[in-house]
Amino acid sequence: MNATGIGAAVRRKEDQRFITGKGQYTDDVNRAGQAYAAFVRSPHAHAEIRGIDTSAALAMPGVIAVLTGADLAADKIGGLICGWMIHSKDGSPMKAGAHPALAQGKVRYVGDHVAVVIAETALQARDAAEAVSVDYNVLPAVVDPAKVKGATAVHDVAPDNTVFSWQLGDKAGTDAAFASAAHVTRLDFINNRLVPNAIEPRAAVGDYDAGTDSFTLYTTSQNPHVARLVLSAFIGIAPENKLRVIAPDVGGGFGSKIFIYAEETVCVWAAKRVGRPVKWTADRTEAFLADAHGRDHVTRAELALDAKGKMLGLRVHTIANLGAYLSTFSSSVPTYLYAPLLSGQYDIPAIYAEVDGVYTNTAPVDAYRGAGRPEATFVVERLVEVAAREIGSDPVAFRKKNFVSKFPHQTPVIMNYDVGNYPAAMDKALELADYKGFARRKRESAKAGKLRGLGFSAYIEACGIAPSQAVGSLGAGVGLWESAEVRVNPTGSVEVLTGSHSHGQGHETTFAQLVSDRLGIGIDQVSVVHGDTDKVQFGMGTYGSRSGAVGMSAIVKALDKVIAKGRKVAAYVLEAAESDIEFKDGRFTVAGTDKGLAFGEVALQAYIAHKFSGQELEPGLKEGAFYDPTNFTFPAGVHICELEIDPDTGVARIDRWTAVDDFGTVINPMIVEGQVHGGIAQGVGQALLEGAHYDDEGQLVTASFMDYAMPRAGDLPSYTVGMTVTPCPSNPLGIKGCGEAGAIAAPPAVINAITDALGHEHVAMPATSQEIWRALQRMPTQMAAE
Repeated sequence: MNATGIGAAVRRKEDQRFITGKGQYTDDVNRAGQAYAAFVRSPHAHAEIRGIDTSAALAMPGVIAVLTGADLAADKIGGLICGWMIHSKDGSPMKAGAHPALAQGKVRYVGDHVAVVIAETALQARDAAEAVSVDYNVLPAVVDPAKVKGATAVHDVAPDNTVFSWQLGDKAGTDAAFASAAHVTRLDFINNRLVPNAIEPRAAVGDYDAGTDSFTLYTTSQNPHVARLVLSAFIGIAPENKLRVIAPDVGGGFGSKIFIYAEETVCVWAAKRVGRPVKWTADRTEAFLADAHGRDHVTRAELALDAKGKMLGLRVHTIANLGAYLSTFSSSVPTYLYAPLLSGQYDIPAIYAEVDGVYTNTAPVDAYRGAGRPEATFVVERLVEVAAREIGSDPVAFRKKNFVSKFPHQTPVIMNYDVGNYPAAMDKALELADYKGFARRKRESAKAGKLRGLGFSAYIEACGIAPSQAVGSLGAGVGLWESAEVRVNPTGSVEVLTGSHSHGQGHETTFAQLVSDRLGIGIDQVSVVHGDTDKVQFGMGTYGSRSGAVGMSAIVKALDKVIAKGRKVAAYVLEAAESDIEFKDGRFTVAGTDKGLAFGEVALQAYIAHKFSGQELEPGLKEGAFYDPTNFTFPAGVHICELEIDPDTGVARIDRWTAVDDFGTVINPMIVEGQVHGGIAQGVGQALLEGAHYDDEGQLVTASFMDYAMPRAGDLPSYTVGMTVTPCPSNPLGIKGCGEAGAIAAPPAVINAITDALGHEHVAMPATSQEIWRALQRMPTQMAAE
């Protein structure tokens, strides 16, 4: 194996600058003469704006301007958009309310953007923002997604606060399956609302060049090209050729930095308005209030079984809280990123899902690590675990009996699983977890006065978020291919320009490993460029675990072209037929001889061009490619959580965690294992600690780390991580994707372990010590004594 190629556990190249404080984040960007923005945010969840008095703010020291929604409208700046069209059961399009970057006439959640103050310093801007006087007519607020009908309308376009009433699957066939069932398991769930909380808060710097009538936006974005497209084509900031978007180092995203937000829109627009660069960096409270949140489903689900414990049908109804506005991809998350995964790893003949997307007076909800797949996995894996308990079956045997066994497998809900080996992952997980020793450990815990439980999660996800034709047929407003360009320098070093974007995943290392593997050069000879729309051709960014499967596949196509041209160059230089040129381990050789040239030598000859001047071969060695896959990828695996509960306090301590995942081809096992670790941490956070809560008036009562508990090292165990491999057939590298698996698998594994320990199912997420203690009080006396 190439020491720096595919499969090597190479240390991350980018960490040198990160751990030495040399990273370049948006807040590190400072433009000459820049001013600072502070936003006036609504203190009310729902209110009409009767008037805005800016006079006191304008009179304060350092204030340059105070801008409102009226100013946006005067400049014909459009509102933020949702880029995925969903149609209701009756065929009607979703009801998308207007979403101005600064409120126009009405505010719809606490933290909504009312006005922006531009001042010489950040402190002056914040002080002046507090002096802006807004006359509100407060309206009733609705925060419970299950109680939106009959409440005051959030948007006039949706009088019953329903964005869409959507369905997927065969209702009649599923009803028939339930009618013939020997047993039906029924559960109600709330998939708790989460706040993403990336280490780096969102930030933006807008700059306007009057000499060229062009704009530059520095922003914390997972997809700068899509940001430029939306800001130019839909919002109307400037034509694409007059707008440059740069996403420098980004300190975590988890989905929350995919979207186009009000703040970055306002900063780039205001830069021209005031004739100065405008900078804004969120504080943590702003992030809690105004970053797009995740999850927030209310679900009723049923699983039908025959007399032998085989699954017959699954029926699901979900109310998805989309918040006060439709964020960029929000409509797709509880529909096409959710319901098509309700088959899980199981051969379920009939599935029917209904999803009502609703408006509430809360922050917008959009994709968060896993985006729809964690919600689906939680439904399926909780149902499966409880069904096994209800019919008296071992949860492992019950799962194995119902696993998909033949591939490809067409589910009843769109997806066609290409390859997999689900029993192999289960068997390996059982071995690594010492499943046979669990009964002994449970007895030992009981002797110590503790309750021990074990929970499974056999998850599957759809990654790659492609192909374009498929997502287009489902309502996506863009194609979801990826682009790449490989530039070989005369000395043989390589620059890779990718439309993917890195915000912590280690692309500068793994992408360089691919090039090292294919071209036979060291990774120190490879640089990776991304995140700048003026340097990189249009690309779709990073989300949905697509950078490897789609982004790296585009690089493979470009590398194939580089090698093909390199053969032509070598043939001229070595005076041989092109068909006789072989390329291996970084050398072009004439078959059957010792004549050859190293890759760097061929690169130099390509630029010198002496040997083929006048021939049908252009000088240089640079190639580009676009890659559109033929199917989604389907990572899958089994996670096992073993934990212990203190019945006196309700504290749950995770004792063991076993994760066995099938990610297809693994480029860098160290980075992949790190992704698994991080994903599990986020999933455990949701299961045990994290929950965003609004009171009845729409005030976010968990708007800081004092009230919103994030997992810490002490909340997490040491992980045992294993892998199985079934290479993906829908991309040239066989990659499936790994970035979201832990966050998808973890919540049901934790809750299944807690309910196993308690002996009943009545525990809600987050299962805090208080929630578990209360659940303990609901236990029968004899159960508590055990």
